[in-house]
Amino acid sequence: MGERSMRGTRLGASSLESESGIQPAARQDITYHCKNGHSIVVPMSMEADVPPLWECRCGEFALREDAELPEPKATKPARTHWDMLMERRTTAELETLLEERLALLRSGRFHGRRSA
Repeated sequence: MGERSMRGTRLGASSLESESGIQPAARQDITYHCKNGHSIVVPMSMEADVPPLWECRCGEFALREDAELPEPKATKPARTHWDMLMERRTTAELETLLEERLALLRSGRFHGRRSA
């Protein structure tokens, strides 16, 4: 059994590379403030595009210390099921379908599911 056990380094637990001769990237500390009074300091690379907003731990957005609030992006309203239905059918067609389904229900021939 001793021949089958692995001896030596711990696989995957540590890197075999050394950090000698490695120069870390230049960094800057960016401070953000949220409306709930929290301050956040985020270290970023000097070459990074620093965003004006950062998500705070409380869920609100924090504004960068030296930035102004950006203009909100124009978003399309969400399409609902009703909107998509109205793209395919007119109100008159829907009224006709409703009357057909109600007549089927009232006749007692409707069993809940249609077979494929």
